[in-house]
Amino acid sequence: MDKKQKLLTQNPGRALFFFALPMILGNLFQQFYNMADSVIVGRYVGVQALAAVGASYSFTNVFIMIAIGGGIGASVLTSQYLGAGKYREMKTSIYTFLLAFALLSALLAGFGFRYNPAVLKALDTPGDIYGDAVLYLQIYFLGMPFVFMYNVLAANFNAMGKSGIPLGLLVFSSVLNVILDLVMVLRFGLGVAGVAIATVIAQGVSAVISFSILMYQLRSYRTDRAPSLFDSHMLFAGVKIAIPSIIQQSIVSIGMLLTQSSVNRFGSDALAGYSAGMRLESIGIVPMIATGNAVSTFTAQNLGAGQRDRVKEGYHVAYRIIIGFALFLCVISQVFYRPVLSLFMDTASSPAAFETGAAYLRFIGFFLCLIGFKAITDGVLRGAGDVNVYMAANLVNLTIRVTIARFCSPLFGIQVIWYAIPLGWLANYLISFAWYRTGRWQQKQLVESGG
Repeated sequence: MDKKQKLLTQNPGRALFFFALPMILGNLFQQFYNMADSVIVGRYVGVQALAAVGASYSFTNVFIMIAIGGGIGASVLTSQYLGAGKYREMKTSIYTFLLAFALLSALLAGFGFRYNPAVLKALDTPGDIYGDAVLYLQIYFLGMPFVFMYNVLAANFNAMGKSGIPLGLLVFSSVLNVILDLVMVLRFGLGVAGVAIATVIAQGVSAVISFSILMYQLRSYRTDRAPSLFDSHMLFAGVKIAIPSIIQQSIVSIGMLLTQSSVNRFGSDALAGYSAGMRLESIGIVPMIATGNAVSTFTAQNLGAGQRDRVKEGYHVAYRIIIGFALFLCVISQVFYRPVLSLFMDTASSPAAFETGAAYLRFIGFFLCLIGFKAITDGVLRGAGDVNVYMAANLVNLTIRVTIARFCSPLFGIQVIWYAIPLGWLANYLISFAWYRTGRWQQKQLVESGG
């Protein structure tokens, strides 16, 4: 069987699972990659350093999700052209969005470098961690173009059905990041600055290798005419999908950022515990988001090939995958919360931070299936290019989370901040599912079928 056609011909359950699995593992390594900074400074520098990196994480993760969401949205065209057998157009689409996102990443890096101190102040970042948080972000934003390059390249690998390549690259860069973190902190004593420097170096190396591999892989797709390096019509079509995809991918991160000021009011210990719990939640939602992204590519390729019934079959199978992951993660969150939180902090010397993190993690573990249901439903709509309703659904999700955190936490305590999370996920899912049931997404195919 041609490896390029597995999502079009293999049993939908098998095709989706084995396509999603490298994406899940890769995204887990992405989270471990990001989490290494928190673990190392939390254990070897202190709780305040952990809080500083945690305060920075909510801000940087918004930019990471913009990169991931933009790459996934733009790569819908790549998937549909591949499904239709239009390799020249597929290559043109890839080149167009690599150039577009290179420019966007430079602009966002400049914005983040210039304005991160003002953002941290607006979020009421505690004074005892403010300096370290600013320092971490200043260094991090210097490497922002590498973050964008890697994530857009990874999205294109996934769109081409080659999800194993980003996994291998993330394993490599994650190991490199951890080694550099330890060297910078333990050998050179650079603390928060050291882990930021390590992250930038690891991201840069990974981005350059990713680009080289993609250029080599594209040679196997033969075309009668050379592809264009830029096509404004493709850019416009892709942007219409990419913007809602950016919003969908960024909802969790934007919600974290906008609610962080509510958490900050409870002090640096509470922020440290919340940051640890938030990092672990990010790991828990990885298989949910990755499965949703796999459904998006599956939908795009099969619609490109004119196989609408196969899309529905894959969507139904995805529910079983999500439920399996959710049950496993629920057990982990209830039984092993203490040892996983102890990776971030000395639980004996930081009891307030530990209690906050434990309460957050144990609560959210019961509701991870909701973000999975939302992710796969949004995945179908995104893969079809039917983006308006699911963008609105994600904005409703964000509004619920931010409003409850902002207005209810001063009255009822910090726990209200995470009580709002499953409510937002549920509202998002119900809106997207209602639109899926109308069947109108089937008429949104972006390219003509190859057959």
